[in-house]
Amino acid sequence: MTSSAIPYLTGLREIATQYDGFILDLWGVLHDGRAPLPGVLDCLERLKAEGKRTTILSNAPRRAALVEARVTEIGIPRALYDNLMCSGEETWRHLSDRDDPFYAALGRACYHIGPRRDDNMLADIGLRRVEEAAEADFILNTGPSEYEATVEQYEPLLQQARARGLPMVCANPDLVVIHHGRRAICAGALAQRYEEIGGAVRWHGKPYPSIYETCFGLLGIAERNRILAVGDSLRTDIAGANAVGIASALVLGGIHGEELGVAAGALPDPAKLAAAVAASGQRPSYAIAHLVW
Repeated sequence: MTSSAIPYLTGLREIATQYDGFILDLWGVLHDGRAPLPGVLDCLERLKAEGKRTTILSNAPRRAALVEARVTEIGIPRALYDNLMCSGEETWRHLSDRDDPFYAALGRACYHIGPRRDDNMLADIGLRRVEEAAEADFILNTGPSEYEATVEQYEPLLQQARARGLPMVCANPDLVVIHHGRRAICAGALAQRYEEIGGAVRWHGKPYPSIYETCFGLLGIAERNRILAVGDSLRTDIAGANAVGIASALVLGGIHGEELGVAAGALPDPAKLAAAVAASGQRPSYAIAHLVW
């Protein structure tokens, strides 16, 4: 990995002519869980006016139509982006189609780790929901039911599932999310722990290449060097872009904001950014404080 400084952008306008398609992360880049982040709506409007193609790519562990509806509720009009894809949608499709050896061998009795708002993930695909891991063929993990939950609270369940050799399907690889200014663990934190104790996990979403291939099809842009991914996580957004060979811009004010010392309107600390990039092993093509034009 080169030690040269990562180019810092004051706005996406500085490089927009180099790209025809944009894969945009959702939480921490477009909104904060309650409202669009400052400058986002203007940026989306400018991209559309310039004839750019945009696909939102989220690690949300639910059906894409529900994510679209929530994005609209938050205040991002559907007309401002072309498509939306999410890890939950990819998971549901695999559970429905049973189109590879892992899913073909998966049973129908499902223990769901997740809140009731994610019950859509079990709908219309012939699954039988069970209330005890002892009755399950596999674990579907969409994340803790409570924002205050800890991995330790799930340890007995994970140990029980591991003892029975249950495979886990993880519908959200994220480890944490910033919710109303507070960190909350995601499904990925539980799946990571399950792997640590020897459990088998099938992951869906960023940074895994299959979901990017779907996005490429939605964008309809053949030349990958004309596609830019924008996200706030080195582990998922930047790693995913690197894995499929496309350029990326790291939004510094998102999930790494506290680590990088980026407050609203503040410039990044180059030393902190360099250290975070080196520690992750994932280098973005650009850095930008927030998604603005």
